[in-house]
Amino acid sequence: MTHIPYESLKPKLEGQRILLVGGAGFIGHNLGLELARMGADVMIADNLMINSLIENCFKSSQDTTQRQAYQDFLLSRFSMLRDAGVHLRNCDARILTDLARIFEEYEPTKIVHLAAIASAVDAKAEPGLCFDLQLITLRNMLELVRPRVDRINQVMFMSSSTVYGDFEGDTVDETTFPRPEGIYANTKFMGERLVRTYRSQYDLGTTVIRPSALYGERCISQRVSQKFVENALTGKPLLLEGGGDGRLDFTYIKDLVQGQVRALALHEGRHHSNTFNLTFGNARTIKELADIVESVVPGTILEERPRMVDKPVRGTLSTERAKDVLGFEPEWPLEVGYKQYCEWYVEAWERAKHKANSF
Repeated sequence: MTHIPYESLKPKLEGQRILLVGGAGFIGHNLGLELARMGADVMIADNLMINSLIENCFKSSQDTTQRQAYQDFLLSRFSMLRDAGVHLRNCDARILTDLARIFEEYEPTKIVHLAAIASAVDAKAEPGLCFDLQLITLRNMLELVRPRVDRINQVMFMSSSTVYGDFEGDTVDETTFPRPEGIYANTKFMGERLVRTYRSQYDLGTTVIRPSALYGERCISQRVSQKFVENALTGKPLLLEGGGDGRLDFTYIKDLVQGQVRALALHEGRHHSNTFNLTFGNARTIKELADIVESVVPGTILEERPRMVDKPVRGTLSTERAKDVLGFEPEWPLEVGYKQYCEWYVEAWERAKHKANSF
């Protein structure tokens, strides 16, 4: 295992201009904040379609507290980015000329592709939109990078642990052959293949990142980690399929971002490429997740349900490659990170409730 002190990476990021395509979302704004803290110049290009303030204001399925909470989360993203000195441009990366304008203005040296639909459930409901957001944007980005490979030293593509499909054992690593199922996982895997093709044919430096079961502050993507604490706060049951024995490699956003920053800082240039699992590296059960919510929110209702037959079989993603190459050191076990997140959510929800009721 390689030990590389995290703060020692700052000199490697100073002077880099890093463009985050689709970077206003949950992962992107956290990454942008940390890259700025580490000394990089950061620009976000995003059409603000996913996690939209406008959509949030007019969504009829939300009650007033949820609407207020999500609005607070989104606005805090923008204020934090502004205060950190991160640039933000309203840009639709599905339109080549729109994205080209950003490339001409900013002249990035590194690019992170984050544009994507929010979840596998949303992707199944709107496959065409999923294809557009995840692949058309990627094609446009790669085409703009291709004539600039002498100036852009790295392209990072945010993939997903879903590309592995059903796990055949308890653990997978980056040599495990992907068997993606569904629209979301397949568009992520097609994105990986497209990035690798451009790497081999046009000599791009590339990094593929596979995260898993993320949670953290200011997320409104309806991941299970968020839905559980929100359901507890609103008196809805936490549904435990098969008794909650399903396992996911839950990862705090701070651990993912630490790994991303390491992969950007330690990249060796246009002739270097790699793929990394960036997770906590220890799968935990859904029941364990629910138990933490129950410890934070009194009166949490747990309700068992039969296991869905098409539910994916998951487990641990090995992070040994990231530890060896990047010195990646995840720091937030579920008992600490998720508990902290739940406590933050309770406080944020109470503030939103008070604000909503005062109107």
